[in-house]
Amino acid sequence: MTEAASAADAAESDVELAVRLATQAGLGLMEVRSRLVASGAHPWQVMDGGDTASQRFLADELGRLRPDDAVLSEEGLEDPRRFGGGRVWILDPLDGTREFGEPGRPDWAVHVALWAAGAFLAGAVSLPAAGVVFGTDPAPVVPPVDRRRPRLVVSRSRAPYAAALVAHALDAEPVRIGSAGAKAMSVVSGETDIYLHDGGMYQWDSAAPAAVALAAGLYASRIDGSPLVYNLRDPWLPDLIICRQEWAQPVLDALWG
Repeated sequence: MTEAASAADAAESDVELAVRLATQAGLGLMEVRSRLVASGAHPWQVMDGGDTASQRFLADELGRLRPDDAVLSEEGLEDPRRFGGGRVWILDPLDGTREFGEPGRPDWAVHVALWAAGAFLAGAVSLPAAGVVFGTDPAPVVPPVDRRRPRLVVSRSRAPYAAALVAHALDAEPVRIGSAGAKAMSVVSGETDIYLHDGGMYQWDSAAPAAVALAAGLYASRIDGSPLVYNLRDPWLPDLIICRQEWAQPVLDALWG
């Protein structure tokens, strides 16, 4: 590495690093997907190849540039340093693995978030097949919308019971999208209004999407209204709400009122 490159690395802020990592990991995934699909690989080989390549890239870059930080990743081994109360990068190298394995589907993502002292320091979600990346600084601008019926984004395969309750109470229009990152970013971009999940997920599924959503001024919490807290010892974090501020209380009322 040249001295100029080393200096550039050192000057890279946490947010800049998160955005770059999400972007470059996404570009790598696009290349892996294209190559494996062209070779006639089975969808499982495509999915496994994407998971492996993205995890390796992210782990290598963080090990090089932030060697003192801990990492919590879907595809990585447990890093016990994260229990020491310091900085923790929370990664999902390939969110929406099933969608990634289906040629042509754009609803998969890369998640990169940094958590410390009970708050997000940085976050980025890339949607590589759509060619967009959302970061926490500058935060995305959530566009105004004019819809009588809110649009509620749900999983492709099934709508969780809580989402069904909210859809019925608010006369919401369901929208089916694959990965958690793609769902959350559909709210950030104004395509949908509410993302609610209660079917079980892990911290890496929602950390970066929540970081970006909160930075953009959206509402984000557990489905009981309690704050989202990350780097808990148990990586299981089974539910969340991400929505426009004007729908937060109606959603909570539909669930608990």
